[in-house]
Amino acid sequence: MPLAVYILGLSVFALGTSEFMLSGLLPPIADDMDVSIPQAGLLISAFAIGMVVGAPLLAVATLRLPRKTTLVALISVFGLGQVAGALATTYEVLFVSRVVSALACAGFWAVGAAVAIAMVPVTARARAMAVMIGGLSIANVLGVPAGAFLGERLGWRSAFWAVGAASAVALAGVVTLIPRIPRIPRPARHPRLKGELAIYRDRQVWLSIVVTALAAGGVFCAFSYFAPLLTDVAGLADGWVPGVLALFGVGALIGTTIGGRVADAHLFGVLLSGITASTVLLAALALFASSPAAVIALSLLLGVSAFYTAPALNARMFNVAGAAPTLAGATTTAAFNLGNSGGPWLGGTVIDADFGYAATAWAGAAMTLVAIGFVAVSLRLHGRSRVVTGAPAAEPAGADRVQRV
Repeated sequence: MPLAVYILGLSVFALGTSEFMLSGLLPPIADDMDVSIPQAGLLISAFAIGMVVGAPLLAVATLRLPRKTTLVALISVFGLGQVAGALATTYEVLFVSRVVSALACAGFWAVGAAVAIAMVPVTARARAMAVMIGGLSIANVLGVPAGAFLGERLGWRSAFWAVGAASAVALAGVVTLIPRIPRIPRPARHPRLKGELAIYRDRQVWLSIVVTALAAGGVFCAFSYFAPLLTDVAGLADGWVPGVLALFGVGALIGTTIGGRVADAHLFGVLLSGITASTVLLAALALFASSPAAVIALSLLLGVSAFYTAPALNARMFNVAGAAPTLAGATTTAAFNLGNSGGPWLGGTVIDADFGYAATAWAGAAMTLVAIGFVAVSLRLHGRSRVVTGAPAAEPAGADRVQRV
């Protein structure tokens, strides 16, 4: 695995910490900004919406720009967005800062994923994406709990300052270390917007978008409100929140590692087993939300199941849209964040309807259950195309490989 992929994974640590740390900061932000917890939860959706819009937009805008220059610019804007959030005096300013940070984060993800995929053979795509997603996992293990800890001890703004500092470190790594690796392979032909947009004529691409959005949204429908669920429903003290969030992150790291090693050979098997496991675990979380021991154990297992599928979801998109790698990475990023925005919104709607924090897990389970159905449809089309053509289904030229279920 090229060093560049690991550098990108380290940079993603800062991005992931910012994206997910609000799960442990909603109560203090709500108090400070004089808004309800569901309103504070919309800050998570704001970031996700910025990712949805920013990923394809910036992927297209930077299509012909040097990859390193693009990565440097985007991580710089992201860091400035964290500073703006730390200094925000109103909810509206904080909301805008989250959207701006998300736009930069989305662009970095899209370009970084395309770079990672370009530097490895087709048979190592899931492993390469697992390294990048590993940055998110480590963010959940260390960054998110650290943000919750700082928020409890020094105020929620200190968490934003910490992510700003981490972004500066990531910037230094991109600037100083990426030039020391071999040049990023360039495509034989300059990418053309019309050719890249052609991937959206493939129904397998749209199926991948729907599955990714539902799988991510189901988990984050519940995870976004973990802090109040732990304290108000399970009855744990505030001091438990960082530790339980860290446990989710440990599970995410385990899941990413296993999924990255297995998905290249058994992609659909990973998708079906992982999303099914998330559905069962979310239902269990709803049923046993008042039991502290059960919630703690389920947080670990839910982290495993959610991130076990992430390398497969990323690799699947690059397989069906391999002719347009930059937009494939952007589309995957947008799909994940459709879920990361829709999930918290649905969770907040459930809470506002007085169903309680535990009901967010039921809503999440419903989303992942629908995702399983769409995976089955995609698998059926994949198998049917292979029978007709004798080749891998819906795989563009240059992305040919046989996957075993």
